[in-house]
Amino acid sequence: MTQAPARPKKATGRQHDREILALAVPAFAALVAEPLFVMADSAIVGHLGTSQLAGLGVAAALLATAVSGFVFLAYATTAAVARRVGAGDLPAAIRQGMDGIWLALLLGIAVIAVTLPTAPALVGLFGASDTAAPYAVTYLKISALGIPAMLMVLAATGVLRGLQDTRTPLYVAVGGFVANGVLNVALVYGAGLGIAGSAWGTVIAQFGMALAYLIVVVRGARRHGASLRPDAAGIRACAQAGAPLLVRTLSLRAILMIATAVAARLGDADVAAHQILLSLWSLLAFALDAIAIAGQAIIGRYLGAEDTEGARAVCRRMVQWGIGSGLVLGLLVVLARPLFIPLFTDDPAVEAALLPSLLVVALAQPICGIVFVLDGVLMGAGDGPYLAWAMLATLAVFAPVALLVPSLGGGLTALWWAMTLMMAVRMATLQLRARSGRWLITGATR
Repeated sequence: MTQAPARPKKATGRQHDREILALAVPAFAALVAEPLFVMADSAIVGHLGTSQLAGLGVAAALLATAVSGFVFLAYATTAAVARRVGAGDLPAAIRQGMDGIWLALLLGIAVIAVTLPTAPALVGLFGASDTAAPYAVTYLKISALGIPAMLMVLAATGVLRGLQDTRTPLYVAVGGFVANGVLNVALVYGAGLGIAGSAWGTVIAQFGMALAYLIVVVRGARRHGASLRPDAAGIRACAQAGAPLLVRTLSLRAILMIATAVAARLGDADVAAHQILLSLWSLLAFALDAIAIAGQAIIGRYLGAEDTEGARAVCRRMVQWGIGSGLVLGLLVVLARPLFIPLFTDDPAVEAALLPSLLVVALAQPICGIVFVLDGVLMGAGDGPYLAWAMLATLAVFAPVALLVPSLGGGLTALWWAMTLMMAVRMATLQLRARSGRWLITGATR
């Protein structure tokens, strides 16, 4: 666990660049490593049969939906810990992080209690076939046991990010990915457990990652004399800070679900192309989210040190990074489209729907860059309530526009223009807040 400076000094643009890169590059690598878990499971289970792979797909989607709703454990913890670091109080910073980890454990246990008895019904809601459903239920019930570990990993990642350490999460993510692959092969084929072996392998790997994080955090707590015991008031404060971010996340998930539902009404070729575009969108989001993660950690530290001038300066620099990264990513999308499209489809109808929409995605990337950066800045400032209301307003604008696409005769390109409108609305709301300065609340706590 690295010890960050107690109070940031006035930094130049180049110093801001070095700090952003030092945090963002490892964060990006760790973000990319996370979806590799599902890819590894899919590759291994796919050789068992189509029904097993279909079951894995349904169960993995349910797990992803459940866990993604609690991503606030990482975001809120990062901001709270970074503020304490900026104030020069590392024991309190680690104590704050432990409250987040305890909250993650409690939430994980609650999710298990709900998921185990309802697993067959949840799988049924996804419309799994009679042959795939038993495999989905098996994988979901076993994997649900690892949800406390998954949530603790989220919270512990937030602790280390708040302490300006994104390298340790990278090492843990890579180690977890390797362990997951080895365990899956050994249990699925070596032990002959089939899809259940894949689920157990992932559970063991997730608990291994959680243990690795706990070792790092506990060592830091002992070094700085921070208590490891659960504190009811601290856990309650973490939950209150995370509630608005939960609303924000659920609103964003609703936007993506509406977009997919609209694409499905446009026809098979359009929905197939839409899924390809969402895969690309997610990959591009990892790059931009890495900068946002750096923003959360750096902004929280500056505000904790009561340095509003420094917070404004790094915010401006990060917006420049967001625009520049968006331009580069958009250009890469345009240049790589002849290579990208054949990787996913050779269907002329899908290609015809995909190509113009792909250009819309490319044009939207500079907007996305600004959105991700300012999202991270305001999260780092602990401005969750505003982010929640802004996302609800964005959902209110996007939903009717998107739902009108089929009735007005628009195709997939029109839908992705609606997605771009959604990002533009987000950009406008975030820029208004950033320029107002109302997020510049200093001190060890918000």
